[in-house]
Parts: sequence; C-alpha cells; structure tokens
Amino acid sequence: MYAAVVFLPLLGSIIAGFFGRKIGDRGSQIVTCAGVGLSALLSVLIFAEVVPSGHTVTVPLLTFIQSGDIHVDWALRFDTLTAVMLIVVNWVSFMVHVYSIGYMHHDPSVPRFQSYLSLFTFAMLMLVTADNLVQLFFGWEGVGLASYLLIGFWYEKPSACAAAIKAFVVNRVGDFGFALGIFGVYMLFGNINFDPIFAAAGGKASAMLHLFGRDFPALTILCLLLFVGAMGKSAQLGLHVWLPDAMEGPTPVSALIHAATMVTAGVFMVARMSPLFEYSQTALNVVTVVGALTAIFAATVGCVQNDIKRVIAYSTCSQLGYMFFAIGVSAYQAGIFHLFTHAFFKALLFLGAGSVIHAMSDEQDMRRMGGIWKHIPLTYALMFIGSLALAGIPPFAGYWSKDTIIEAAWGAGTPLGQFAYAIGVAAAFLTAFYSWRLLIMTFHGKPRADEHVMAHVHESPAVMTIPLMVLAAGAIFAGYVGHEYFVGEEMSEFWGKAIFLLGDHEALHNAHHVPSMISLMPTIAGVSGIALAYIFYMFAPGIPAALARTFRGVYLFLLNKWYFDELYDFLIIKPAFWLGYGMWKGGDGALIDGCGPDGVAAATRDVARRMSLLQTGYLYHYAFAMLIGVAGFVTWYIVKVG
Repeated sequence: MYAAVVFLPLLGSIIAGFFGRKIGDRGSQIVTCAGVGLSALLSVLIFAEVVPSGHTVTVPLLTFIQSGDIHVDWALRFDTLTAVMLIVVNWVSFMVHVYSIGYMHHDPSVPRFQSYLSLFTFAMLMLVTADNLVQLFFGWEGVGLASYLLIGFWYEKPSACAAAIKAFVVNRVGDFGFALGIFGVYMLFGNINFDPIFAAAGGKASAMLHLFGRDFPALTILCLLLFVGAMGKSAQLGLHVWLPDAMEGPTPVSALIHAATMVTAGVFMVARMSPLFEYSQTALNVVTVVGALTAIFAATVGCVQNDIKRVIAYSTCSQLGYMFFAIGVSAYQAGIFHLFTHAFFKALLFLGAGSVIHAMSDEQDMRRMGGIWKHIPLTYALMFIGSLALAGIPPFAGYWSKDTIIEAAWGAGTPLGQFAYAIGVAAAFLTAFYSWRLLIMTFHGKPRADEHVMAHVHESPAVMTIPLMVLAAGAIFAGYVGHEYFVGEEMSEFWGKAIFLLGDHEALHNAHHVPSMISLMPTIAGVSGIALAYIFYMFAPGIPAALARTFRGVYLFLLNKWYFDELYDFLIIKPAFWLGYGMWKGGDGALIDGCGPDGVAAATRDVARRMSLLQTGYLYHYAFAMLIGVAGFVTWYIVKVG
C-alpha cells in the first residue's frame, strides 16, 4: 500500500506516454485517472493508519548510492506531515485529472498531456515521501522537469516556450542554493538522512562555518541556503517572476502547479527541516520578512491585473507568503494548515476560471467578459464559494487557517511578528478586494464580449463541474474539520514528532489568547475589501479608471509588477547577452577561430591564391622563369666556389 500510493501515478504516466497511440485518448485518460484515483484512496488509508499512532513508518526500497562514507537508501517516509501532503497532492491531482477529460477533449495530444500530469504527481509524491535530502532533491528536480513540460505543453506557441524556459531557469537559481545547502548539511553532519540530522541538530546549534575569512553560525548559513531553494520553488519575492508566466500552460496545469503541488514544495521542505530552522533565529527572521513582503507585493499586483488566471496566480503567490511568515514565527502547523485549505479553494478557483474560459471561447481578459452569471450559474456559485474561502470569510476554509496565521504573528510577541501581522491584515484587505473585482468583472454588469461569443456561452459538462463541487466541499468544510487537529487542542497529539518546536517558541499557543480586536481585524479587513470592490466595480464603475488616470505612476508600477522583469532584464539578462555576444564575436570568433582553424584556413587560401597567379598558361612565361632560375643557380655556384 505504501509503495503503491507513490508509484501508481508513475505507472499511469508510463502507459499513457509510451502506449497512448495504441490505447487512444480515452484509454490514456482512464489509466491515468485510475492510477491517481487509487493513489488518492490509498492516501486516506495511510492517513488513518499513520496519524493516530503518531509514529513514523519507513518503507525501504533499495540502495540508492553507496560510495565511500556516503550510503543513501531509497526509502519512503510516512509521518503526519507526509500523510497530510498525500491527501492534498493526490486528491487535488485526481480532481485535475478528471477535469482535464472535459477541458482538453479537443486537444490533439491528450495522451501526452495526461502522461505529464501523472508524471508531475509522481515527482511530487517522491518529494513528500523522501527519507533523505538526496531523495527529496530527486523529487524536487522531477517536479521542476514536469512543470517545464506542462507549462510548455503547447510548444507551438512562442509565449508558452518562453514561459517554460523562464520557469526552468529561475528555479535553477533557487535549486543551486538548495544543492549548496545539501552539501553543507552533509559537511556539517556527515549524513543526509533526516533522522540522524534531526537528532544531531541541537548539538550543532553553536557550530561555526568559516567563510570568506570569517566565522558564521553554520545552521544559519545552511538554513538560508535551503530557503533559497524554497524561494525559487514557492515563488517568493525575488524569485517569483516565473509564476505569472506559467499561466501559458493549459488551465488544469495552472491548478495543479499553483494549488497543491509545485509551489507548496518549498513550504513543505522548510517545515520538514524545522529541527534545523528552530536553532537559527536569524534564518526564521529572514523567512518572516520574505514571506510578509511576498504577501503584500503579490496582493497589490493582483488588484490591477486583467487576465483572470493571472489574478489567481498572484493570489497564490500572496498566500504562499502567508505560509512562509507563519513558519518564520515558528507556527509551522498553521502554515501547513493554510497549505491544506488553500489547496482546495485555489484549485477550485483555477478550475472555475477554466470553466469560464471554456464558456467564453478561450477568452481570458476580464475586460471582455461581464454579464455571464445567468448563463453559467453553477460555475458562478462555485467560484463565489472559492472567493469567500480565499477572502477569509467565516466559516469558509480560508478563515480558519489564514486568521490563525495572522494571530500567530501577533502572538509571537516580537517586532517582526507585529510587522507580519500588519502586513497580513493589509494583504487580507487586498485579497478580498481583488477576489470580488474578479467576480464582478467576470460575471456581473453588462456583457463586454462580442455577440458571437455571448451566443455560445454555456455551462461546462459534468466531467468538469463535478470536480469543482468536490473542491468546493473542501473549500467549505476543510478549515472547520481540520482546525482542532492542525492548530487546536489536538495539535500536539496530531502532529507527533513530525514538526519540531523549541520550548520558547509559543506563537501558535499565544494565537489562541490574543485580544478580540486583534482576532477580528482580518475578518473586518476582508469584509471591507469586498465592500470596496462592490463600490468600485458595481455601483460606481468609473472610479477605478479615474484613479488610474490620477495616480498613473502608481497604476503602471503595479500593472508592470513592480518592474521586476524590467529590472532583471537590465541588471542580468542584457549584460549576460552583451557578455555572451562579446565572447562569441571577440573571443570565440576573432581570437580562437581567427588564430586557429579559420586563421590557418585563411592563410592557406591566401598562399594558394598567390601561387596560382604564377600559373598563367603561357609557355614563354615558364621559359623566362626557368632562365631566371638557371641564372640564379649559376650565380649562387660562382659565389660559393669563388
């Protein structure tokens, strides 16, 4: 059962990928959905078996690496953290697989798409069941590869190819830091298996690392390097630029990447490495600041985007910021709880957006929508539920997890905690605002699409709406059902030894005792954001355009995503192109080729050309040359003898 939950999606991927032409579109869909569906059912059984016992189950498979002192076994690790991730990954992935049957039915490459989806799922499962850092890195890179394939699935579109390459390259930046962190962990601990590392972490709290002529706290350096990897994979500020462009892939890909799998890998990894992070307050502070800044950055950008999928993408980026600053104040359980609830309502919103795009004949610009809620009432109702959960309105799932994170930030009792609390409340206001901006622009008001498009607006088929209903159930009930176990009175028993906390890190405990007004502020902010969106886009729709004209600089700053892409283009991409062009033309072309093969060839041609001038074809020229030669020879002889 334990091995099957991981390898069933891989089996489905192999069958659909290599035998898709033989079994056809329907066969590929059945085999991949069956593999992930069985894995989803098994994940429930594993959850029921692992969590109540509180023990870690390790399933050895084979020896992975045996070289000198390095011994790495390929083993599957199942504890509460893994069990939660299995539920999230498998069930959301299963819903995406089923939804794709309807969404991709016209695509000519259905077997390839289904194969990529299952491969992505397998890589994520390998990541969350890893028993050591090398195995985790294998799943980490597997997710990166599969995301590249899925984002660039429509490879005939230049924009899709560019987005896939951008995601791959930006993640390599983070992964370089992650790999250095793994090397550093092995250098410090002499091991890369989790249990020995965690057991020895306390003893290494005061260890120093000599770098650049100075001594630095070893665990701080290692945690920061590991966090760089998490920043890339989870699209934190600075390494976030790939995430909006990933919308070039099919909508089911957006849901899978942004809801439950790739972008949450960084959150999972930092939570898994909590025994190291707990001994480095500096690293936790960095995580807090980066997470809080990401939350507010993405929320501000989401308020002015017009592509329906990009709005939801920036929402994902913002919610990941919440998860990280929860971890930064040592509220790991709250961060994972938000990861759990967020997976359901964010997948619901993405797939709901896909249903809208399907109904609107592939239109994604919200400025060309409007007035369609009566045509697709089920999609509208389900997206309304998802937006309530995202905005943190009680009793929907986002309320339970997001409010706990914000309260834990206050409960940390530190200046950084209060900073994160203020940012969290502000981001909650903006989240509610852009969520209702999306709903109103998409579904309400007068139709802004042309008559031909409006004539074909229709509700999606059952194969697409049923997964939405399942996810909507999670968006409604997941927070209420999980609250007591994830962050409530049953928390210690539920998590067992899966997450490590130092005794003086009590932010989550203090979150249950914050003043009432502190607790109510996120909800007040959410309701205020919704009210402002109704004023701006329902009752006085001229206000946004007037504000954009009045504060044009601010509007363009947000519309252009704080100019991060332009900044990177100026500081990194253009200098890299200039250097590459110079090395190509000046170094490789002029120096190496000029003095090497091209130079030798040119000199040989020149000598041959000059020699060819002597071959005129006239007999008297040759006779004259012979006389000159004889005269020269005689002269030399006379001089030599004389």
